[in-house]
Amino acid sequence: MISSQPYLVRAIYDWILDSGFTPYMMVDTSLSGVTVPEAYIRDQKIILNVNPSAIDGLEITAEQVAFSARFSSQSFDIFIPIHAVKAVYAKESESGMMFNEEGLGVMFKQNLDGTPPPEDEPPKIKSKKPALRVVK
Repeated sequence: MISSQPYLVRAIYDWILDSGFTPYMMVDTSLSGVTVPEAYIRDQKIILNVNPSAIDGLEITAEQVAFSARFSSQSFDIFIPIHAVKAVYAKESESGMMFNEEGLGVMFKQNLDGTPPPEDEPPKIKSKKPALRVVK
């Protein structure tokens, strides 16, 4: 079976844009085939603004993500093997999807103020005395 990761990357990217937010990608730069400006790599990762106004010629295929971007007024061609994309998320809400080594995605959500969402509490069960009615 083919990987679902390129489809999920594209879908989350489109969802973020449709929501009016700025899409960002976190990339694992330690993997072979990643071509990004080395000066911007931190801890073998780079965070890229992939908003259409910040890049040119975005292509998301089954094998790679490619586009052109400017860093410090210098143009760079960016090539990212699809398995090197570790997250796609909205800058403003930090909502998006992270990918593990197998390319499986896990959705995550932050509140708009940047605080993590509250833990899900089990629903409170209201105890009522049983009541019977006669139905005719």
